[in-house]
Amino acid sequence: MMYLKAIIRRLMAISKLILIKSIHPINFKFSFPEQVVSLSTEFNINGGEIILGKRIQTRKNVEFRSTENGMIKIGENAFFNNNCTVACREKIEIGNNCSFGPNVVLYDHDHDFRVKGGKKAGKYKTGPIIIGNNVWVGANTVILRGTTIGDNCVIGAGSVIKSNIEPNTLVYKKNENINKKII
Repeated sequence: MMYLKAIIRRLMAISKLILIKSIHPINFKFSFPEQVVSLSTEFNINGGEIILGKRIQTRKNVEFRSTENGMIKIGENAFFNNNCTVACREKIEIGNNCSFGPNVVLYDHDHDFRVKGGKKAGKYKTGPIIIGNNVWVGANTVILRGTTIGDNCVIGAGSVIKSNIEPNTLVYKKNENINKKII
């Protein structure tokens, strides 16, 4: 019975990808039938493009959002844990064999609050996010516009990344600034 449910969920997920492809024949590309995508994974394409490599895996509540002329391109064997968001207005490119822990967010844009009308004006500052091959991003990490992460990097949980990270680098947040009080 357990295997039957898994097979049904997989067939439904593949059907969902095929439906999205039929709605966005030019702007959505994926390898059939190699994806293991959760039924709760959302693909929002509003003028952008999403390209999935072979063997992409997602868990619950993952969202890929590409608007305007944004392009999300994901290499082979990528894994996205629960509640990840990839939101793109320009370009987000992820290499092969990358893993993202739960609650990781990637945004290649910020609201440009300095323009006349502030945030309500709907203007954005954008910058591409490029992530190399064999990168592991820990839980609750935020990756912001203008970031490049080289191959074979590990980004520790709870990090906020807005810079260039050299290949073969471990990045983590120290907890030195936590105020402690003994009760």
